[in-house]
Parts: sequence; structure tokens; C-alpha cells
Amino acid sequence: MASIAENRSEARPPGGRERQLPWSAIIWTGLLLALCYAPVLARLIRQWASDDDMGHGFFVPVVAGYIVWRLRGELMAEPVSTNWWGLALVLYGALQVTVATLAAELFLARTALIISLVGAVLFTCGTRCTRKLAFPLFLLVFMVPIPAIVYTQITFPLQLLASRVAEVALGLIGIPVMRDGNILELPSQRLSVVEACSGIRSLLSLGFLSLVYAYFFDEKRWMRPVLFIATVPIAIVANAFRVTLSGILSEYKRELAEGFSHAVSGWVIFMVALAILVAFHHFVNAVYRRWHARG
Repeated sequence: MASIAENRSEARPPGGRERQLPWSAIIWTGLLLALCYAPVLARLIRQWASDDDMGHGFFVPVVAGYIVWRLRGELMAEPVSTNWWGLALVLYGALQVTVATLAAELFLARTALIISLVGAVLFTCGTRCTRKLAFPLFLLVFMVPIPAIVYTQITFPLQLLASRVAEVALGLIGIPVMRDGNILELPSQRLSVVEACSGIRSLLSLGFLSLVYAYFFDEKRWMRPVLFIATVPIAIVANAFRVTLSGILSEYKRELAEGFSHAVSGWVIFMVALAILVAFHHFVNAVYRRWHARG
């Protein structure tokens, strides 16, 4: 009973009564945003369903919403005010989505939704509540696909890097290989390192999961950027290993490097990358505890 009373007291402001959020304004603003951005949302959801690189998009708003729900006690304790800069952000988002729709620019249209949502929270709930919700609002960025021009600029160097690592690894284990860009010439066949094997797919999903994992399993805020940055080399190494494994398997049985087997290997390598991320988190914590004890 004492613990229940303590939990309830944490959700109350110093005055002893819970402040009520402006629910009517929040509901109406949410409905208006959903109505205005319905075409953008519909097209975004279709891409989540059809694009393997964005399969994690379905989980982003769910996880962000759950984090908001966990913060409900703290939000109730914050003073609610109207910040007119939020209305300015909503109007800017409306202008951006209008220009993006006329220019058929999907990325600007989708980011306009996030800008308008941040502006709506700022306008209806105030600055302090918006600061409390900064992390779940930031997570929404991961539900927006990278622009095609940026995606191409990122994936091709990653393809080349994965090809180089696989070339070295296959040579070390005695499999002759010649590399021409992202093409690996093996004794029995030609292996092409396509965009799906570049690492960008696991990098997007792993980056999102690293932030969520750090939020739920570590109270140190600096751990979030540390794990997020660590996903870059982890994803690159994991996908280079996947290419190497495909080369090895294709020498024994070509079917193992294609179709369903290749897709399964992608999921296995992703789980391995996630396990490496968790192990790295424990390593950083061990170093931190030792350094803190000496300090």
C-alpha cells in the first residue's frame, strides 16, 4: 500500500492535485492533423508494407506512443500553457506539405507531418511538456524513409565496403575471388552485392532499436548516442559477414545463397548484430563502472 501511495504522489504536482491536460484541444488537434495528413499517412503505410528497408516503420509510432503513456504521470505534473510558437510550426508544416505535394517530394511531405505534430504539442501543452516528449517525438523520424538521392549516396559506398571485406575474408579461407566494384567473381559463379546486402537495411532498424533499447534498459542518457553510433560499424561488419557467408555457401551449394535461404540468413545476421549491440552495451557499462570506481 505504501508503494502504491508513493507512485501516485509522484504523478502529482506540489499542490497535491493532478493538473488536467487540455484533452479537448489535444483530441481536436490530433483529428485535424490526421485528416490533413491522411494522404501522406496512407502512402507512408503502404511503403512500410512493401519496402523491406522500412518494415520497422510499423513499430515506430507504437513504441513512441507507449513511451508517452509511460510518461503520463510526469506530464500531469507539468504546468500546461499555450506556446504560440507551436502554432507557427504547425503553419510552417502546412506550407511545407503544400509545396512538397505540388513538387511530388515525399520526404518533405512526411517530415512536415512530424513538424506539425511537434508544433501541435508545443501549442496545446507548452514548452515543458514538449521537452518531456522530446525523445518519443524524435523517434518518429525513423518512420520516414531516407530520400532516394541520399539513400543511393549511402548504399553504394556500403556495397563497396562489404565487397572489399568479403573479398579479403574469402581469400583468407582459401576461396579464390576477384572483385570488380560490388561484383565478386568466384570459381563457380558471380556474386553481386546488391543494395539489400549493403547494410543500410539493418542500419536503419538497428539504429532505431539501439535508441529504444538504451531508453528502457539504461538510465544514462549519454548511452543512447553511444549505442546509436555503435550501430554503424556493427551493421557494416554484420553485413560484410553475410556476404562472406553467402560466398562460402554458394561454393558448396548455390541454392543456399539465393531465395529463401538468403532471406533467412539476413534475419539471422540481424539478430547477431543485435546481440553484438547488447554485448557492447554491457562492455561500455563495465568500463564505466570500473572508471567510476577508480574516480
